[in-house]
Amino acid sequence: MNEAKLPEAWETLQRAAREVRRRAWAPYSRFSVGAALLTASGEVIMGCNVENASWGLTICAERSAVCHAISLGHGEFRAICGSLTGVAVPCGACRQFLMEFGGDLLVLLDNADSPAGTPPEVVRLEELLPRAFRML
Repeated sequence: MNEAKLPEAWETLQRAAREVRRRAWAPYSRFSVGAALLTASGEVIMGCNVENASWGLTICAERSAVCHAISLGHGEFRAICGSLTGVAVPCGACRQFLMEFGGDLLVLLDNADSPAGTPPEVVRLEELLPRAFRML
């Protein structure tokens, strides 16, 4: 497996993920998450978690960012940065959702309690979800 390296745009992704995290709708868990997705064309698309009283209808920040990007016409991604307090690892549903766009995706794990500019941990998606479900 190739060693994952921070993309050049990591600071931009971190700032965007931390910024959008402030807009999260988390009245139930109080667990705000922001995500910033780097498209193949270099655009940064953001998303945040949006909770619902019916927990199953809640959408995570990572999936929110991907849906936003798809709605704007993007379909190829280079990296995603998730920013939250504590261990910033995407949930299993988000890992599988992201896998639709390739296991080579760089995942930046940003603990929002770290000072701005502190490099996040970076891993490839396939490391977070080995043997992912695939239709083909």
